[in-house]
Amino acid sequence: MSVFALEGIPEVAAGDDLAGLIAIAAEIADIAVAAGVAAGTLLRHGDILAVTSKIVSKAEGRLRAAADREQAITDETVRVVATRAYPGGVTRIVENRQGLVMAAAGVDASNTPDGFVLLLPVDPDASARALCTALRARTGLRLGVVITDTAGRPWREGQTDIAIGAAGVAVLDDLRGTTDAHGRRLDVTAPAVGDEIAGAADLVKGKASGNPVAVIRGLGRLVLPLPAVDPVAAGSGVVDRGAAILLRPSENDMFRLGSAEAEALGYDRGYAAGLAAGLTAAEADLP
Repeated sequence: MSVFALEGIPEVAAGDDLAGLIAIAAEIADIAVAAGVAAGTLLRHGDILAVTSKIVSKAEGRLRAAADREQAITDETVRVVATRAYPGGVTRIVENRQGLVMAAAGVDASNTPDGFVLLLPVDPDASARALCTALRARTGLRLGVVITDTAGRPWREGQTDIAIGAAGVAVLDDLRGTTDAHGRRLDVTAPAVGDEIAGAADLVKGKASGNPVAVIRGLGRLVLPLPAVDPVAAGSGVVDRGAAILLRPSENDMFRLGSAEAEALGYDRGYAAGLAAGLTAAEADLP
């Protein structure tokens, strides 16, 4: 497997043809590599393009005035998971309209014009499908697209890139029903290869290098036909369902609330139950 940045993507603005910009960058790069030999595109069958969500959002006109950042976070929030005050303000971990749980609903000011913040794409999977369809049509290649964004993680310091949208890519490598090296049956193993692709791409894209697109080569086995053409990959039963399948349903989420919020909710319920049982307010308020 190899991972490399696709250089030459210009600053993206609302209404830009993102597929065209990526394809041109790949064509120019191929000419440079070919050094006078007949060139076509740097891309190859089975390549997966990891595209930072910022250029997708910019092309879709998702800029907002920075003065409205807190309101933008509120508008993009469907559920508050946890809030914590710090010297400079309040951090909000929320579930946003896309179903992602992340800080500030994914509203970000990095790598944006002065005075503006950027919202995530309205529907990252739809954005990925449109981009993948256009790139396949232009290049004639069987490509996959993963749209990435940066997120923190429970239990772990730091951040990593994750897949928030995908098309033409199996983002879960479901190994359930197969056996390990010792012949034991695997019942729960399903690597989140969409997130692993996003993390690998971030190593070459960087946060401030101006390279918003990376190419992952060597994982052609994960590249699928697009649903509009054939939703089942070569009879394998693997269906392109985008990156939304990486979102854990709330009924299966063991960590739906922040620790302080869960403790407060438990306290409130215990207090109410104590009053209902005939305790005085002081008695119900005891630990």
